[in-house]
Amino acid sequence: MGNVLLAVIGLSSGVLISGGVVALMTGLEIIVRFAGISRTADRISLYEKAILLGALWGTGMTLFPKLKLPLGAAGLGICGLFMGTFVGGWILALAELANVFPVFSRRLGITKGTVLLVLSLAAGKTAGSLYLFFMRWGKG
Repeated sequence: MGNVLLAVIGLSSGVLISGGVVALMTGLEIIVRFAGISRTADRISLYEKAILLGALWGTGMTLFPKLKLPLGAAGLGICGLFMGTFVGGWILALAELANVFPVFSRRLGITKGTVLLVLSLAAGKTAGSLYLFFMRWGKG
């Protein structure tokens, strides 16, 4: 009886959290922005399928942590690239929603080069992530 209760609580929590994530994605219009920027609005269903497959993949990796896939370093790099792109898209969508960049630029008196400012922030984040990734390579 206890396992059934735990299963119901876990399933209910998962549905609640995934509903919140989908609502946030819809509210921030992340998918619409990606499609608009890349001029691939005719492939929205492909985006939806990719997000669903990514969620299923992440769920599988969480539920079965001992499952090892022989993807090698190249597979790890590709997965990291996709995950980083996804998280970066979220961060930029939230920053845009909060008008972080215009306020930041105005407070610092930056009138030109905001594109370079955003690119340098992204490059710094990428360099730091790669540094941490390679410094911990092969360690537990």
